[in-house]
Order: sequence, then C-alpha cells, then structure tokens
Amino acid sequence: MGDLLYLIIGIAVLAVLLGAGLVVGRSRRGRADEVPAPPAEPGDVLVAPPDEAEVVTEAPALAAPTVEKPEDTRSRLVRLRERLAGQGALGRGLLALLSRDRLDEDTWESVEDTLLGADLGVAPTQEVVERLRTRLRVEGGDIADAREVLREELLTLVGPDMDRRLQVSGADGHPGVVLVVGVNGTGKTTTVGKIARILVAEDRSVLLGAADTFRAAAVDQLATWGERVGVEVVRGPEGSDPASVAFEAVKQGTEHQVDTVIVDTAGRLQNKQGLMDELGKVKRVIEKQAPVTEVLLVLDATTGQNGMVQAKVFSEVVDVTGIVLTKLDGSAKGGIVVAVQRELGVPVKLVGLGEGPDDLAPFDPRAFVEALVG
Repeated sequence: MGDLLYLIIGIAVLAVLLGAGLVVGRSRRGRADEVPAPPAEPGDVLVAPPDEAEVVTEAPALAAPTVEKPEDTRSRLVRLRERLAGQGALGRGLLALLSRDRLDEDTWESVEDTLLGADLGVAPTQEVVERLRTRLRVEGGDIADAREVLREELLTLVGPDMDRRLQVSGADGHPGVVLVVGVNGTGKTTTVGKIARILVAEDRSVLLGAADTFRAAAVDQLATWGERVGVEVVRGPEGSDPASVAFEAVKQGTEHQVDTVIVDTAGRLQNKQGLMDELGKVKRVIEKQAPVTEVLLVLDATTGQNGMVQAKVFSEVVDVTGIVLTKLDGSAKGGIVVAVQRELGVPVKLVGLGEGPDDLAPFDPRAFVEALVG
C-alpha cells in the first residue's frame, strides 16, 4: 500500500515538471521567433502598447543667426550729407559777423571766439582769421562773397587733398592688418564692428581679433557684431595676453587668405608707460607675421580739446595713420576735425554720425565744410 502511494506521488510530481517545461519552451520559442527591432534612430517612434510608448527625439536645432547686408559706401555718403545738412550753427554765426557793415576789432574778436568755441584750436583760428581779414578787406563784397570766402578758407584748413583712403590690403599673400586704438568709452569696439560692415559691403573677407581681453563685455560685443555680418572673431580667455590673441587672429587670417584682419585693442589709460608697453608689444607680435597696414585712433568728437590729450598719448605710443571721429552729430564743434589733424599730422578718415550699425562713413571734407557754412 505504501509503495503504491509513493508511486502515485512520483507520477504527479513528474507531470507537474513536464507541464512547466512545456510552458517555458513555448515562451522561449515565441521570443526566439520574434524579429529583433533595429536600434531606434533619433526621431523614430517605438511601437509599443499605448502605456509604454516612448518618443525619441532630437533637441530642437537653434535657428542660424540672420546675416545682415550692410549699407554700401555710396549710400553712407548720401546719409552723411543728410545728417550734416542743417547743422551749420558755426557757419551761420560766422556769416552773421562777417556780413556786418563795419568789421571792427570787436567783430574780429567775436569771430575768433566763435572759432575757438568750435574747438578749432588757437593756431588754426589765428590763421583763418588773418586770411579772412585780408581777403575781405581786399575783395570786399556782400554776404554771398563772405560765405564763399569762408567756405574756401575752412576747406583749406580741413585739408581737401589729404589721403583719406583706408589701407586695408596686404601684400605678398598677407592680409591687410588694421589696428584700432583709443580710450575705452570713445566707441572703439563699436567702431571695429562698423568698419567690418563697411568692408563686408565692399565684398571683402574680414576677420576680427578681440584683443581687448580685460573687458569681457568688449569681447562679447565684438562677437555680436561679427555674427551679424558673418565675420569670424578670434578671442581668448578673459585676462589673457592681448598680443597672443592678436597674433592668432593674424595667423588665422593669413592661413584662410582673408582680405583684412581688424584687431581691437585695450584702451586703458592708467599710465602712458603701461599703455606703451602693451600696444607696442601687440604691434611687434603682429608684425612677426604681417605688416600693420593701418593704425586708426578712435576719438569722441564731443570731448573737444580734452580729446587732444588722449590723441597725443596714443600718437606717441603707436604710429597712428588715421583718425576716426565718433559722435560727430553736431557740427558746431566741428573744428575738432582741423585741430586733431593739425596736432597729429594725419587725416580724419572716418566719422560716426549716430548709433545705427551703418552710421559710420568716410569723411568727406567738402560735404563737411558745406554743412558748416550752411
């Protein structure tokens, strides 16, 4: 009886084991018969029950910045004349004095005061007054004649024959290298960006060097200017050696056969020796690869004669070849054009007349004097 019981229990256990094996086998066969799905690609939707569905997507692509088309030089010159038109406070004041029935000593003193108030400078003022006195005494005439005499004498002072072309082309496979210097606050970094726009409008390839490494805001500002016209900006870590950034910018410009490299420099003016050492080093390092073809000094026209002190310091540090006058939006102080040219012996090449990205134009002496005279 006991043997029979053990036999029954054994058969039952065997049946349970066989049944379990069958279920496992079927489950394994079912999974083996399935075709493995290919790995998911970005953007694919994986087929699964609704509660298990998962969407694999790429991060949304950032929109490429819109590259602007800068204004061409001809259009800038038209707007320059428009901006200057009607700004002839200096000319109107002088003509009111010169058209008096009697030009006595008090009148000529008033003429001198008017010119000095326009930041013309002492020596140029004395010269033009002496010439005006001689011509009006000899030639006489009415107010129309006085206006013409004044126009001719002011144009002579401004220097219509000075070479105001930007030297932005290199030689022997080198890019033109433009070094931009000036005290912080004069609009120096903005001017670099605006010069880049002028050159891009002339279909020149441009590269910018952000060598004002002690002002992170200046580097970021320059990068923004570059993005707007599709110009690459070479930059270094904050506080890095400005000369190394300038060197790398010219190196890349040469390798990529860029037409012009524009280098923004630091404008700290704590002491002349420190400034001299820094800018001198930047220029020497650049010229190990390519000659510097243009050194532009940026001056704020509204500072008047105070800006002359800055101009003198920079001219002693580097060989300035041209001047950029920013904020020249009121020609009553336009005499600064004559004063700075006389002081440095180099021409004003560009003038800024507003805050817009294309409000920088080549300086036109005749248009400027016409605006002064009215």
